[in-house]
Amino acid sequence: MREEIIKRVLDEAFHILTTEDTIRNIAKEYDVSKSTVHKDLSERLLLIDKSLYPEVEKILQDHIKVRHIRGGESTRKKYLSLKSY
Repeated sequence: MREEIIKRVLDEAFHILTTEDTIRNIAKEYDVSKSTVHKDLSERLLLIDKSLYPEVEKILQDHIKVRHIRGGESTRKKYLSLKSY
């Protein structure tokens, strides 16, 4: 694996551990696609640093558990803002 990919994967892992950002926010931060971030954190990280992987995986699983709530809240805010016009 190329050195720049390893560095990006580790940077993304430390970023998610410190901020608990979503994959979408991390993708914007590192200027890569959401698919790349997902592959980095779920596949490549396991090959690079096995001790860091369980912590990151726990955060990703927590995000999956609450994504329906986040989506519903976003929709609610959207329609409340439209209603104010």
